[in-house]
Amino acid sequence: MRVVLQRSKEAKVEVDGAIVGSIQKGYVLLVGITHDDTMEDVQYLAEKIARLRVFEDESGKMNTSILDVNGSILSISQFTLYGDTRKGRRPNFMNAAKPEYAEYLYNQFNSTLKNKGLAVETGKFGSMMDVSLINDGPVTLILESK
Repeated sequence: MRVVLQRSKEAKVEVDGAIVGSIQKGYVLLVGITHDDTMEDVQYLAEKIARLRVFEDESGKMNTSILDVNGSILSISQFTLYGDTRKGRRPNFMNAAKPEYAEYLYNQFNSTLKNKGLAVETGKFGSMMDVSLINDGPVTLILESK
């Protein structure tokens, strides 16, 4: 499982011109799932994301978590995170999980984040989405469960 985390001041996702998810301060998560990911991967990354200390404390140091700042999450499914571009000019997506399995684990991931006390908004799985954000910092991290 692979997640690109972007700390944001605000973000939204639109499908067919309608806003389907929006947040203020928090994280935009681009979530990629591969065929051998399991609930252990989901649990690991959800815990890591909930406890990751990348918000500034009163001293200006990255020392507080999204839970500490009462932030929200905008979670976007992103199979292209498993695109392989080593050969040719067109990405190969063979490492991305099949849609049914990916959707199941993606939903489990979002539920796990919610169970940790986080407000979670999402896009629409499998849809073309327009994602807008104001990246705070900018802070962008790549997290992997393997």
